Amino acid sequence: MGLCAAALGAAEQEAQIAPRGVELTAADGTKLKGTFYQAAGAGPGVLLLHQCNQTRKNWEGLAMQLQAAGLNVFTVDYRGYGESGGTPMKELKPEEWRPMVEKKFPGDVDVALEYLEAQPVVTRHIIGIGGASCSVNQAIQAASRHPEVKTLVLLSGTTDHTGRAFLRQSGKVPMLFVVSDDDKDVSWKFTQWLYSLSKNPGSRFVHYQTGGHGTELFEAHKGLPGTIVDWFVQTLIKTPGNAPPTPGERSSVSYAPDTLELIDTGDAIKVEAKLRRMRKNDPNAELFDENLVNVLGYEHLEQGDRKGAIEIFKLNVYAYPASANVYDSLSDGYMADGEKALAQENVEKSLRALEKDTTTSDEMRKMIRESAAKKLKELGTAKN
Repeated sequence: MGLCAAALGAAEQEAQIAPRGVELTAADGTKLKGTFYQAAGAGPGVLLLHQCNQTRKNWEGLAMQLQAAGLNVFTVDYRGYGESGGTPMKELKPEEWRPMVEKKFPGDVDVALEYLEAQPVVTRHIIGIGGASCSVNQAIQAASRHPEVKTLVLLSGTTDHTGRAFLRQSGKVPMLFVVSDDDKDVSWKFTQWLYSLSKNPGSRFVHYQTGGHGTELFEAHKGLPGTIVDWFVQTLIKTPGNAPPTPGERSSVSYAPDTLELIDTGDAIKVEAKLRRMRKNDPNAELFDENLVNVLGYEHLEQGDRKGAIEIFKLNVYAYPASANVYDSLSDGYMADGEKALAQENVEKSLRALEKDTTTSDEMRKMIRESAAKKLKELGTAKN
């Protein structure tokens, strides 16, 4: 780089408006801390939502790049995180943490969006949201509530039943999905399924072999922040709410998403019948990923659909009879439905399968044993 170019670059950096700290008040009075990165001129806004083991500071680098590209960016700490008020999340019990995320976080997101859109330099009706990990669901839910959200960037996360329903109807919102194979929290197959649900032809699926979870990917893949900047520039500045289709990308879905659709929408029995027909010709035929379907079963259970959850767990038992975890999950379904005898039967099957299971990790084996012991004690059949 020549001296003139270097001087020009330094001058541009100096001209960039310094980020400013912001304090917001949530509906219940909780104070939320954020940072606003104002672009040099009027333009669209971007809200970046951090993952649940980090704070807004993890977005700083990307936020400054987006600011330099002409986008007005706001980052915010959820309640209980970083500099925001509320009980620190690390002090909450698991049964307290989940309701906080489901009931309080959406309101915090709405307050942050309201602030961003109220800034004079922000084009109110053209907004993008980026979310990592637990904030993938928050971003999708926010888009379902706010029609001014024209695009999403979703790193290493999942969404619930209502979020997936929005994806199926979200033809107007292009989405960029990013995940890596070595992510211990999210299966790339789940992310790929979410990508297949998006009806917008411009949605993209970025799949790495390594890199970790959420914004950890930035360290492993130096070009990813630039990809995200280009995405927001395209979908918010150049062609708001639109992205050019990527030839051949839709055909990269490596399994039948229609199968997961049937399971998710209550037709697990139909999927089992199809798998039974296939296995008459091929005893090793597979239609879906065991862990992914297990997640769907627990989602149905949490929503109060006990019968539907049991059918999903039974499907997984048929598909993966050597797995100890599928019996453990089915026993959870029966416990929730008050079927104590069937619950105990499947707890015992999970323990027997565990004796022969050589592929399950030591951590998972420990979890299954602890789960079995807890249920047997609750059933009054624990062995001394």
